[in-house]
Amino acid sequence: MSSLFVKSSNTYFWYFAVHGLVIPFLALFLNYRGFSSLVIGELLAIYTASRIIGPTVWAIFADKTGKQLFVIRLGAFLAFACFSLLFWVQGYWPIAFALAMFSLFWTAILPQLEVMTNRAVKRSPKIYARIRLWGSLGFFVASVVAGEIIDVFSPEAFTWLGFIILLSLWGATLLLKQPRASIQSLVNNSSIFNKIFSKTFFWFFISGLLLQISFGPFYTFFALYLRDLDYPSYAVGLFLGVSVFAEIGIFLILGTLFKYFSLKSLLIVNLGFSAIRWFITGNFAESAWILGLAQCLHAFSFGMYHSVSIQYLQQHFNHNQQNRGQAIYIAGVYGIGGAIGAFVAGIYWQEGVGAQTAYELATYSAIIAIVFACFIPSKSTVKKR
Repeated sequence: MSSLFVKSSNTYFWYFAVHGLVIPFLALFLNYRGFSSLVIGELLAIYTASRIIGPTVWAIFADKTGKQLFVIRLGAFLAFACFSLLFWVQGYWPIAFALAMFSLFWTAILPQLEVMTNRAVKRSPKIYARIRLWGSLGFFVASVVAGEIIDVFSPEAFTWLGFIILLSLWGATLLLKQPRASIQSLVNNSSIFNKIFSKTFFWFFISGLLLQISFGPFYTFFALYLRDLDYPSYAVGLFLGVSVFAEIGIFLILGTLFKYFSLKSLLIVNLGFSAIRWFITGNFAESAWILGLAQCLHAFSFGMYHSVSIQYLQQHFNHNQQNRGQAIYIAGVYGIGGAIGAFVAGIYWQEGVGAQTAYELATYSAIIAIVFACFIPSKSTVKKR
């Protein structure tokens, strides 16, 4: 188990380190290349929309063959190769192509990694949370280090940082081992449609979609937002660091929370704190300590929400449906929701003039998500393992 823990944690570290680089600094990189906020929103929408196709296609292959590790390694290598195109390409469409292809393969990794990890730890929420927190550490280290390096050199350093992180991710996947799957799980590939079109999954899916739409201004323009508010360049890493430490804290107590609270109640709490977070960010960001408090709510809007989602999907889909179920969820919620959020944020941002409006829309999106989540049937707490 110790070897499994180290290898899985290492992979999560580098996978989410990519997040720690891309989320805060991709828009800064594109702005440095001369693109306006409207065009940046379009590029990030294209980049995010590519998640709609890749995860589902690879998950079907993984479910049919049981070769999750092959998909993970291939996805990591091709993501690394496509990201490297940014060293040479210029202009709207070449950059859009490079980002879309990079995202297409990179986002194919997580559904298989989640299934492999949960299967290896026998779906223990406690052990999973401990492994997953290393992803949060990867996000923190990447965002802080990248912020300092970009400040010293220029936003063009973004490409070299991505090159190093993605190469490390590919190397980490080469150390993983494919967990043994039962013969039944490889043979009994039952239809997934009845699970997807159930009312329970519909309400869960729509609430998650709206939550991801609400992340649009933050994922797309947070670094530029702080720059426009005259924060020092290192503030991006510090604020993201606050959010990551809060996220790690929630991971440490998730095992206990899952014992006593239903997934529905935890989901509603997450959505409520998300709405508060966007309201504070859009109206009180001039105050560093208030903005820091809002960043602490990342523990709920991302950390706890992600874990709740994984536990819900583990419960909702059968053993042999896990790859397809998670891929469909990620493709729809993170792909469609993320693309809509980035595109809308780009429309309303207007070089920072419409920042408050963008965050108000994000707040409304999270509030509406709460309404949909209330229709999810109440279920028991996650079983103790």
